[in-house]
Amino acid sequence: MSKFVTFGETMVLFEAATQGRLRYVPSFLKKIGGAESNVAIALTKLGHSATWFGKVSDDEMGHYVVREVKAEGVDTECVTFTTDAPTALYIKEHRREEELAVYYYRHDSAGSTLTKEDLAYEKIADASILHVTGITPLLSDSCYEAVLAGIQCAKEHGTFVSFDPNLRFALIHKLGEEVARQRLVTIAAQADLILPGLDEAKWLFGDMEEQDYLTKGIELGARKVVIKNGGDYSLFKDEQGTGKVNSFRVKQVVDPVGAGDGFAAGVLAGLLENKSLEESVRMGAAVGALVIGVKGDIEGLPTRKEVDAFLCDDNKVYGGVSR
Repeated sequence: MSKFVTFGETMVLFEAATQGRLRYVPSFLKKIGGAESNVAIALTKLGHSATWFGKVSDDEMGHYVVREVKAEGVDTECVTFTTDAPTALYIKEHRREEELAVYYYRHDSAGSTLTKEDLAYEKIADASILHVTGITPLLSDSCYEAVLAGIQCAKEHGTFVSFDPNLRFALIHKLGEEVARQRLVTIAAQADLILPGLDEAKWLFGDMEEQDYLTKGIELGARKVVIKNGGDYSLFKDEQGTGKVNSFRVKQVVDPVGAGDGFAAGVLAGLLENKSLEESVRMGAAVGALVIGVKGDIEGLPTRKEVDAFLCDDNKVYGGVSR
């Protein structure tokens, strides 16, 4: 039985092998990336069992995605294959040092055809945590219905629900801002843990003082709320109280993509181990700091040994990213 289960779209990533505009890049590295599978992979590296499922094309790209996720130790037995739509792609462009652009090609993708009938309800019912993001419910109406059905199953079986808004404005603009906001607030109101960035909380709930976002999350019904303020600090609130955890300073940001997923995985790993929310947020901060030093969505995800060593290092520095 996996303690952790998640579902959503995982894409094939083509990352430019050299710097410069894509029109001048002669070769690419083929990888995978997806918020939900990133978190599942991160949790396996931190020593926990994890299940990810979604919908991919029944072709070489789809089988590549599943093979790569499975190779990281994640349970993929409930993935659905389809011949009616392609697996989504995205491309990373390193235009110049510290200037990264990402281009998505996910319109009418296999992942967007996920329905509530495709869900592995038995996996959700048996898990300790179901993790959902704000990406999947914006891919299509059927994906939104699937997320709501997954949460309902979790609630019926006592599975803790974690929600990371993970805003993708290309999807928001396509669907319409008000519809997108309504969907994500509806999901947030059913979550036990809400994990937005400060800018995401502002988009979801309006302009407030930082501490008020914590209160808003609790008022919605969450048991725990964590607000991330970039690479500087995170605020948290639960039944034990309210607090702040400073981020860890890193010397160089190589690739920020995936840092938020690493942070979420660290927090969830802590909760699976019955740590306090403060301890869990500190673990999330450590994972996030280690992730951004390596190119790729999953390549920089640390092992538990690396995280423990980092947290025990007396030379680490707090206070965000050092440029």
